[in-house]
Amino acid sequence: MLVITSQEIALFRSELAAYPEALKALDEIEDCEGDIEDAAISLAIQAGQEPNISENWLDGVAKRCRVAICRSELKADLTNGRLNTAFADLVAAKVCPEILITSVIIYVYKTGVNDFCEPLDYQL
Repeated sequence: MLVITSQEIALFRSELAAYPEALKALDEIEDCEGDIEDAAISLAIQAGQEPNISENWLDGVAKRCRVAICRSELKADLTNGRLNTAFADLVAAKVCPEILITSVIIYVYKTGVNDFCEPLDYQL
């Protein structure tokens, strides 16, 4: 379970202020007392998806976006805390519903971008 503080929510809110869907997601995260996974599941249901309510559901969603997230530009944006640019890039990539992008990028940012992208760094 990944929980962020109200101070982090405020910081992310200012960083993503230009994106109404991001602000809606942050409202949901705040309503879920900072629990990103609970908020993502709630948002997915609101978007008409049927998420399984198992542990690490958000991790699975993020992994489906991994190729787009780990492109060098987007990876650098997340590594440097430029969530607004990462958000815009993922919206353009259309890899997951826009309402879930905020939860995904915060999840990747907080758990570690390099660790998340490491599986794609291996060459066969």
